[in-house]
Formats: sequence, C-alpha cells, structure tokens
Amino acid sequence: MADIKTRDAVKGTIKTIDKATIASERMKSAYVGIKDKAEQGYYADENSATEYAADRISYVADRVKDEGIHQFNKQGQKAVKTTQENIGKAKDKITDFKQSRAVKAAEQKAAQNMSEQHGLQIRHGAASRSSAPDVSQTAKSQLIKTRQQGQKMIKTTARNAEKAVKTTAKGTVKTTEKGIKTAQATSKAAIKTTETSVKTAQAAAKASAKTAQKAAQAAKATAKATAEATKATVRATIAAVKAIIAGTKALISALIAGGWIAVVIILIVVLLGCAVSLFGGGSGSNAYTPVSAEVEAYEPLIQKYAKQYGIPEYVELIKAVMMQESGGRGLDPMQAAEGSFNTRYPHEPNGIQDPEYSIECGVQELKAALISAEVENPIDMEHIKLALQGYNFGNGYISWAKTNYGGYSYANAVEFSTMQAARLGWDSYGDTQYPAHVLRYYPYGRAFTSGGNQAIVEVALTQLGNEGGQPYWSWYGFEGRVEWCACFVSWCADQCGYIESGIIPKFAGCVDGANWFKGNGQWKDRSYEPSAGDIIFFDWEGDGETDHVGIVEKCENGVVYTVEGNSGDTCRQNQYTVGSSSIYGYGVPAY
Repeated sequence: MADIKTRDAVKGTIKTIDKATIASERMKSAYVGIKDKAEQGYYADENSATEYAADRISYVADRVKDEGIHQFNKQGQKAVKTTQENIGKAKDKITDFKQSRAVKAAEQKAAQNMSEQHGLQIRHGAASRSSAPDVSQTAKSQLIKTRQQGQKMIKTTARNAEKAVKTTAKGTVKTTEKGIKTAQATSKAAIKTTETSVKTAQAAAKASAKTAQKAAQAAKATAKATAEATKATVRATIAAVKAIIAGTKALISALIAGGWIAVVIILIVVLLGCAVSLFGGGSGSNAYTPVSAEVEAYEPLIQKYAKQYGIPEYVELIKAVMMQESGGRGLDPMQAAEGSFNTRYPHEPNGIQDPEYSIECGVQELKAALISAEVENPIDMEHIKLALQGYNFGNGYISWAKTNYGGYSYANAVEFSTMQAARLGWDSYGDTQYPAHVLRYYPYGRAFTSGGNQAIVEVALTQLGNEGGQPYWSWYGFEGRVEWCACFVSWCADQCGYIESGIIPKFAGCVDGANWFKGNGQWKDRSYEPSAGDIIFFDWEGDGETDHVGIVEKCENGVVYTVEGNSGDTCRQNQYTVGSSSIYGYGVPAY
C-alpha cells in the first residue's frame, strides 16, 4: 500500500514537470510569433521612413526571446534537480524501512524457534513439570508483546515514510509552480517591453511621415506661389499687349474718320497707355482690366454705330461702358432700355430684347452725355467722369453738378444719389462710383486717373456740419448714440466700397482700428507726413492708447488737415502740426 502511494506521488511530480515543459513550449511559440510579426513589419515597409524603427523592433524581440528561454531553463533545471533530490531521499527512507522490517521478521522467526524448542523440552521432561515455573506461558506473553511492538513500529515507519514522500512531492510541486510563475512573470515583462518598443517605433514612424508630409506641403505651396507669380506676370503682359492692340484700333478708327487732331490725340494716348500698361504707374485698384470676349465680339457693331453717330474715337470707352453694364451678356448689353433713345421696347431694366438695338441706343446715350459734359477728347478724364456719371444717373445729374459744383466729384455724386433716393423713396440710387468702375476697363483710364485715396476725403467733406452722429452709428448697428468718430470713418469707407474690398476695416473702437493697420503692416508713427485719405488716430491723454480717429484731408507746409466725426459731437475740419503729441499715429490704406 505504501509503495503504491509512493509511486503515485512520484508520478504526480513528473506530471507537474510535464506541465511546466508544455508552458515553456507555449512561451517559446509566443516569442517566435512576436519575432515573426516584427520581421513582417520590417519587410512590408523596408523602404519607408519606418525601416530603422522596424529593425530595432526585431532586435529587441530577439533579445526578449533569448532572455525568456534562459530564465525558464534556469528555473526548470532547478526545479528538476530539487525533485530528483527529494525522490532520492524518499527512496532511501523506503530502503531503510524495508531493512528494518526484514530485521523484525528475523527476530520474530528466532523467537518462534526458541518457543518451539522450549515446548519440546517440556514434553520430554514431564517429571519436573509440577515443580518448574510455567515457561510456555511466559514465552507466549513475550512473543505477543514482541509482535505488537513490531507491528506498531511497522505502522509508524510506514506512516513516516508516507509523510516524507507526500512532503517531498508537495515541496516539489510548489517549487515547480513557483518556477513556472517566475517564468510567466518574466515572459509578461518581456512582452510588455516589446509592445512598448513597438509603440515607440510606430510613434517615431508617424512623426517622420508627418514631417515628410509637411515638407511636401511646403514645397507644394512654394511651387503654387511661383506658378501664381508666373501667371500674374503673364496676365500683365497680356494686358499690356491688349492695351496696345486697343490703342492701335482706336488710332485706325480715327484715321478712317479723317480727324487729324483726333489722330494726334490718340497717338499720345496710345504711347502713354502702353507705357503705363507695361511699366505700371499707380495702385492696383486703378489697373487696366481687359474687357471680356463677349464684349470684344460686339466690336464690329460698336464701331458701326460709333461712326454713324460721329464718335468713332470713343469705341474703347463704349466697350468699357458695356463691360460695366453687362459684361457683354444678355439681350440688352448696354442696359439702354430706360434711356430716352429707346422707342421700341418697355422702359424697364433689360426691357430691350435686341442686342444690336441696345448698342445703337447706348451709343446715342453716351454721345449725349459726352456733349453735355463738354468732353473734348478721349483723354479728357475730368469731363469723361462727369459724362459717365450722367450715363448712370441720367443727364439731369450733369447739369446739376455743373451748376452747383462746376463739375464732377465723388462727393457730389454721393449727394445727388442720396437726394434722388429720398425723393423717390428708394434705399439707394445709381452707382456713386460708376466712373471708377468703367475706367478700369478703359485702356487710357489708368494713365489719367488720380488715385482712389481722394474719394473718401470727398465723401467725408459732404458730411460737414452733421450733429449727433446719425446715421453713422445706426448704420453700424447700434440702437442708440455712441461715441461715433470710428463709426463715421467706417461709414465713409463703406460709401467708397473700401470695406467690401478689404482696404479699410469696419470698426467702432479706435483701438481695434489701429490694431488692424498695425497687424497688416500699414502703420506709421506721429512723425510721418500723411497723404490725403490716410486714417489719423489721436491720443489726447498721452497714455499710449488711442482715443479718437479721423480722416486726413491733406498735408501742406507741416500742417495736417483733417475731417473728423464726433469732434464736439459734430462733423468738422481740424488741423494739427506734423508730429504733434496729440497724434497717436496713422493707418495707411492700400488704395
């Protein structure tokens, strides 16, 4: 019974060692899998920015695998050695037990033989039976006692041997389990280290890819900017060529008309216009813009009716008017339906349904305006502006402007528009910047048109005497009166279209306006000698913060002349010495 238990205990120990071996094999398979994944990652992207990181992952995986196997073998070998030593001790105890049992058996046999011999002696010596003590009874008692002691010793020895085997087996199992747990902990730590290395490599790869992407985007942006600059140069060249062609056509038209004075004038215009187109000469807002292909397609009809009505030298101006009115599209390209020369169609927007008839009526309207404005030639820009504004407002504006102001100005165009809108109950009347809009399409407009900085001054001058700041603060969006100097400047800029075009910001606070010009690199300090149209900011308290704003009317002989809203709650003109301590600085719009 004891032998069987001992073998069971030994077999159990061997089974535990087998489990440890299986766990070892599984761990090895896991490490091999990790290594394979790392190697696959390397070969899948060996030519990418992550090649170096993948190589490092493979190296770390190999190191982790080797260290795991080494630690497992070390713990397994120690467990096996301990188990073998315990089994040897158990076998020694079993051998001692067997030897002790054999000795006891021999003693029992000797005692039995002695008992038998003593009985024989009693049978042969009957004469002395009655007088001798009872030897057989004493021997029997001694034999029973000896047997009991032997059995007790056998049980005790067997029990001790069984305990020893169980203790040895239990210790072996615990030692083996401890070795397995240690190996598992080592493998987990190794796997975690590998995962961390993989994540680090992935992050490095992403960073490298992002850097490469940014570099590519920067290169793309540079290439795009270069391409745009090239396109701009090409467009400027094309515009110059078109200006030359337009001037040449005008010269030919004048020659055909037979007017030698007109020929001389056109020749001068061509030379000046071409020089301006090729070499520049003014702000971008006054640059010449060629008319559209649709307008060019109508040139034969324009020439026909210009010659018929006696203004062949104004073909380019007629084209510019058409470009502003419709871009050459629609059935009424000259938008002449509401004019007095339309006798066939309704007098309403786009009422004419025949492009040729629209051109015929439009040429007559423009001729009447040129005559009423006393335009002398194609480069008489001051009178041409009056004629163009009359084409938009109606000829009634021309006589009104000549009577009240002696000619055209942007300020009186705004005044006339406001007056007509109030009379008719409309929100607005006409286009107060019509001359500037038309002349951008006129080949000679850039050479003889002053810069746009004067327009805001003219608008501001029309508002002199206003008290309370209405409509400036209500236009801005306030429900009641506020400090309205900045609202006034913004309102004037809006009347000129400068807010929509981004030339001047819409601002109700002086600090916001000054910061906008500073942020756009359009700021000058108080020592600067300003030009008409510059925005002047003031610092009354000398604390380095702006408190008030106005518009520069002009700067002459070291004196800055201004138009300011909310100067004593009134719109009025003021003047200051250049560099005055009251001046905070200047915003210089890119007109």
